[in-house]
Amino acid sequence: MAAYLSAEGAANRLGVSRQTLYAYVSRGLLQAHPAEDPRQSRYLVEEVERLGAERRRGRRPKEVAKSTLDWGTPVLESAITLIHRGRLHYRGRDAARLAETATLEETAALLWNCAVEAAFPPEPPPVLPGYDALLPHCAATPPAEALPTLLAAATADEATASWRRADRRFLGGCGNLVRLLFAAARRGRPSAAPLHAQLAEAWGLDQGGAELVRMALVLCADHELNASGFTARCVASTGASLRAAVIGGLCALSGSRHGATTTRIEHFWNALSAGGTVATQLERRLAAGEAVPGLGHPLYPDGDIRARALLSRILPHRPEMAELLHAAEDLTGRAPTIDLALVALRRHLGLPEGAAFTLFALGRTAGWIAHALEQRETGQLIRPRAVYTGPEPE
Repeated sequence: MAAYLSAEGAANRLGVSRQTLYAYVSRGLLQAHPAEDPRQSRYLVEEVERLGAERRRGRRPKEVAKSTLDWGTPVLESAITLIHRGRLHYRGRDAARLAETATLEETAALLWNCAVEAAFPPEPPPVLPGYDALLPHCAATPPAEALPTLLAAATADEATASWRRADRRFLGGCGNLVRLLFAAARRGRPSAAPLHAQLAEAWGLDQGGAELVRMALVLCADHELNASGFTARCVASTGASLRAAVIGGLCALSGSRHGATTTRIEHFWNALSAGGTVATQLERRLAAGEAVPGLGHPLYPDGDIRARALLSRILPHRPEMAELLHAAEDLTGRAPTIDLALVALRRHLGLPEGAAFTLFALGRTAGWIAHALEQRETGQLIRPRAVYTGPEPE
């Protein structure tokens, strides 16, 4: 008869925290089995022992480095976000359920572990004179370039000494940093109005559109240790400012394999012609070796829960979009990701091109700040070592 361990027992046997145990499961290194209590999981002793033996035996440095950098073994502990059994959780709260009603302000306060009132003061933040002067020059600049530029111009770099969570002014600075980025996205002045309402007004949306924007921002708020979140942590670990950490996250997000995947999806979607069925066109392009961007996520074998939550509000009103996405999923066996869902949202609401990336960046700012705060509290500098593969020294 098979022997099982509880989550606590498996974590103790491996010598790791329960968060790290869940990360092993999300990466396919360990399988969680249902227990009598549906809220709990159990783990085969044999599988736990095998994983423990592999960890004790160790692997060659090159293999360890590769598995760590590419969807592999967890490299640090975090209490912010968990991806487990196909669900996304912010500090233990189910993100998809949270997105049904929560605002980005409430989600940010949850991630930052503070009260909403402390993080978002009643008055909007001031801006430096250079910000207003720069606005006309950034009117037509793509969001990936304009957002870090305008954020840098809007506010001075806060001193390293101001990194004190207990300081109410510092917490207010966190919220004001988000407000400044929203102002940059609107190419306008900072406001203390609800964040999603600011975008809805700038884009001329009705209440239904504003609700979809609010939901998208919450679903994008954080996603564990992805490239931009890790970049923000690295910047924060050096003692650099919170603003610098956010700008670092923005720069990482601009890459075509991260937030700018939305641009690739837009180009693919635009290239579909009016002639022939969607399925036929997709089949033809797949046969030619072309990949369909925005499908399949390694951490969600059964489909990206964020995309599912957002698309469930869009597709019932857009049969042509539903046809496209269903055909793509049937042909590839891969479900839509949040990137594709954001593009679908942009098209559904008639937002300007680039708005999908903007929503991604604005929502994720809450997560970057959370990771920066958590990393600074550890007091550790992130400084991994490289596996050298160059010529031998003379």
